[in-house]
Amino acid sequence: MKSLESEKQFEELKQAKTVFLFTADWCPDCKVIEPDLPQLEEKYNDFNFISVDRDQFMDICVDHGIMGIPSFLVYNDGELLGSYIGKERKSIEQIDDFIASL
Repeated sequence: MKSLESEKQFEELKQAKTVFLFTADWCPDCKVIEPDLPQLEEKYNDFNFISVDRDQFMDICVDHGIMGIPSFLVYNDGELLGSYIGKERKSIEQIDDFIASL
């Protein structure tokens, strides 16, 4: 999974079919899902999957109401298709169901 490099890149990637995963190195719930994320990337290969370091991009998180991680935002053509935000642990199955529902 590619990592977000700038706020400008975030705005550019919102124009494409992109799943943003908000995470942090210290997040234990993020580490639990990490090994299975490549399977989701392969299954939904029409989406870009971008990891966003919550600590590095706090302004983006505040602007989008992301206080808990892992959280997900999905965009296409600049429009928010869906969000899965919260501090609760998420299983790969729950994330898969969320993406499939878009």
